Amino acid sequence: MTDLLVALLLLVVIVIIVWYLVKHISAIIVNAILGLLLLVLINFLHIMQWVGKPDLGYDLATLLICAIGGLPGVLILMLISILGITI
Repeated sequence: MTDLLVALLLLVVIVIIVWYLVKHISAIIVNAILGLLLLVLINFLHIMQWVGKPDLGYDLATLLICAIGGLPGVLILMLISILGITI
């Protein structure tokens, strides 16, 4: 009987941990997708040219920063580009 209770308790703990991870991973994935879409939108509309700078481009460093950083990553890339720092 105690083996069954321990197994049920472990199952409940595992389900709670998996639910917690899936909840946060989905938020990270959504943020990464929004960051990449914002990068595409900024380059499509040539927003950086409105402030006299070239478009951000699609090199490996830019894509990784946008995918990992999400929306704040794109904003940091825009600020770095406006300040004249190259990546």
